[in-house]
Amino acid sequence: MTLGVQTRAIFGKDLRIAWHGRARSAAVFAFGATVLLLLSFAIGPDSATLAKHAPGYFWIALLLGSVLTLTDAFRVETEDDALDHLRVLAVDPRALFLGKATATAVTLTVLAAALVPVAGIIYGVGVYGSWLHLVLFVVLGAAGLAAPGTLYSAMTAKARGREVMLPLLLFPLVIPVLLAAVKGTALALAGDPMGQVPSWLGVLAAFDAVYWAVCPLLLGAVIES
Repeated sequence: MTLGVQTRAIFGKDLRIAWHGRARSAAVFAFGATVLLLLSFAIGPDSATLAKHAPGYFWIALLLGSVLTLTDAFRVETEDDALDHLRVLAVDPRALFLGKATATAVTLTVLAAALVPVAGIIYGVGVYGSWLHLVLFVVLGAAGLAAPGTLYSAMTAKARGREVMLPLLLFPLVIPVLLAAVKGTALALAGDPMGQVPSWLGVLAAFDAVYWAVCPLLLGAVIES
């Protein structure tokens, strides 16, 4: 099979697993909503300060939710030596990465879409800038978390403390993505009178391009180790 066919097969398989595990997805959403609520308690009833910090708290909630999603990214492949069977079938590691990372990016985008109205209610913010810009930053930000997250999920899949190791490895690497996503989301919500959105979109897209180009090449070495 070609790279594209293998990628689509893995992508479809992971989405079906996510659909059948809807209860876990609901739990991840509840966790993210709880994080947003708890962070609002740190600010107090100051509505102006809540609105100012809303983009940062939103991405913190999504980042923490992504860890729960990524922890199980390779769970099926590590059960009953399924990953070894994929190697015997000559599945391209690049297809394995692209299929799983794309499915994770879609899952995180859906999670972000569900958390946006929750954040709007809790922090009292609305979209006074551009919905298109908000969607672009959410999609690119989710992709920026999914690519390195999928690679590190494979690296820690068989480790005993993978729930701890994964965030320790992932968080430092995605700091540039989070900075660009937070700043861009703030501009999308409040408006962009200085025309800064294209620059932040460019920064986020550049990091995404690097991660999505390099990580598929590294997965083969991770699997063989």
